[in-house]
Amino acid sequence: MSWWRARRNNADGDPFESVLTGRFGFKSVQRKYSLELNDGVMTDAFTTEKLGRNVNYFSLWISCALAILMILALLTKVYWLQVVRGDFYRNLSEGNRIRIKKISAERGLIYDRNQRPLVHNVANFLLYAIPADLPTDEAERAQLFAQITKLVPDWPLASFLQQLQGINKNSYESFQPLFITDNVPYEAALAIYLSADKMPGVFLSSTSRRQYDLPSWSFSHLLGYTGKINAEELAGAGTDYSMIDYLGKSGLEKFYENELRGVSGIKQIEVDAFGKEKKTVSESSVENGRSLLLSIDIPTQVRLELTMREYLAKGGFKRASAIAMDPNNGEVLALVSLPAYDNNVFAQGISSEEYQALINDEDKPLYSRAISGEFPSGSTIKPVMVAAGLDSGIVTDQTNFLSNGGLRIGQWFFPDWKAGGHGQTDARKAIAESVNTYFYYLGGGYQDFQGLGIERMMNYFKIFGLGKQTGIDLPGEENGFLPSKEWKEEKKNEMWYIGDTYHVAIGQGDLLVTPLQVAYYTTFFANGGQFYRPHLLKAMISPEGKQIEIPDNNLIGGSKIKSADVEVVRQGMRQGVTAGSSIRLNSLPVEAAGKTGTAQWSSKKAPHAWFTGFAPYDKPEIVLTILVEEGEEGSRVAVPIAYDFMRWYFEGKKSDAVIIPKIEAPKVSSGTIEVSD
Repeated sequence: MSWWRARRNNADGDPFESVLTGRFGFKSVQRKYSLELNDGVMTDAFTTEKLGRNVNYFSLWISCALAILMILALLTKVYWLQVVRGDFYRNLSEGNRIRIKKISAERGLIYDRNQRPLVHNVANFLLYAIPADLPTDEAERAQLFAQITKLVPDWPLASFLQQLQGINKNSYESFQPLFITDNVPYEAALAIYLSADKMPGVFLSSTSRRQYDLPSWSFSHLLGYTGKINAEELAGAGTDYSMIDYLGKSGLEKFYENELRGVSGIKQIEVDAFGKEKKTVSESSVENGRSLLLSIDIPTQVRLELTMREYLAKGGFKRASAIAMDPNNGEVLALVSLPAYDNNVFAQGISSEEYQALINDEDKPLYSRAISGEFPSGSTIKPVMVAAGLDSGIVTDQTNFLSNGGLRIGQWFFPDWKAGGHGQTDARKAIAESVNTYFYYLGGGYQDFQGLGIERMMNYFKIFGLGKQTGIDLPGEENGFLPSKEWKEEKKNEMWYIGDTYHVAIGQGDLLVTPLQVAYYTTFFANGGQFYRPHLLKAMISPEGKQIEIPDNNLIGGSKIKSADVEVVRQGMRQGVTAGSSIRLNSLPVEAAGKTGTAQWSSKKAPHAWFTGFAPYDKPEIVLTILVEEGEEGSRVAVPIAYDFMRWYFEGKKSDAVIIPKIEAPKVSSGTIEVSD
């Protein structure tokens, strides 16, 4: 047998080489094999096909770009979750285990000037939910709500469900407490507490609510009330409040909210899968609120209100207000607005029907008319007018004008209140007898006498605090209103006439004042020429019971009115008691001074009745301003109220048989319910 060897043979080159053709593809390869034998040559040729695939570089680039974009999108999402929103999701996830729970501070109390309490705190069981912890299964959730309804039948389920629907279950808001109801009865609260493990997402807290000890209803306008915070208030209150918090809604409760509420503590707790507390991780201390010591004197407030109610009932009147102040420092001793209301109905949770009845009452019992009511001043403005005339130099205390029944300007007649007039009148007599003719001259002038004019009158009115707030520490104080030529032309599209000036000069027309503003400028004349800011707060009391004195910044100061001119006004007001429209006060146990007013405001309704004055005359201790709406005449109803009250104040106060007891406020603790064996 002959040996042989195989030899590769290809005329075009190596048959194993790949020949690239087309778009980077592979072509079939032909391979020839020759077999050489000893006895000759025998050639055997055959072809082998090798399969390949075409590669498209354009498609390859598209694929790579898409892959890169996907990777970038993934990295961007990771960056968004880990860096941009990292804190949010970290807190959200930690919220499944660690929760922040606020510990409410004890709200400070409110006392009168002799430390008699006007309010105390009582236990209030409050029910709320954490939306994220509520059952996700609809049947389980419905069963839970039915269980709550069984224990607290009147809880507002529809309102709660509406709020719940607006919360994204994956949001941070879903871990915040959502109010269910408050004032839960003790038996129901105990049942909820014992069933806590069977009520996932529902929590019970023991806080406190206000109980107002009202010696008389007029204290409601002073104290105000607290209530559950609403969405609008929460948006403006900052991070210190949540939807289950309470805050001052009106009165002193609102004005001194920051001082009364204190500083809440924070407790970090570890919770289980149902959101129930397992252990405390950390806790910060609570700073209870400060208490308020007021200038208000309970017996004085009560007596003033009772006296006013008596005369209102006799005359068939419904609306009135009064302020008693210390003219030597601006302290408010009593502030009464009638009709009034019981603020406990708000603190305990007022029903819709009760609220509608209050706001629809035509006499507006919620309205603190002593500081918010704006009325024509009537003749109570005349002491200010005399001071302005003396200070400006257009008159002296000896200047006289003849009052013979009024003044005529063309076809218009401006009358005195007394037919035939008052005869020759100087500044003192003008105040004492309220002589309109004198003030027509003083304000607008007549014939060859040049009066103050409306511009100078308004400038003096501003000096005496009109047209702006006095700054009393109560919310809702109004400014009153000072008219002007420009205002009338713009709003009424009318010229300003001399008659308009005459009307303002006697406290009529478009001039509006609050009862508090009248009391404010009366203190100026009472003390001889100093302005004090009216205020209710004397001092604060720390949670430990220590009295904290507050800076005495109530002295606003005097004005450029000379003391001699102030004394002329004082003498005129004194003559108003000895021989004028306030003569009934002449039989008081002390000398008094005063000015009445009858303010016309409607052609169909009776005028308002005013009185403002002070006593004792030489060393004043009290300023008293009274307004009876539609009371007809100041001398008819306002002066008798002033007489009865001042007689009690200077003669019967110390021996008054009505003793208002000092009520000790109960201790209230916040937190969970303690169950004894």
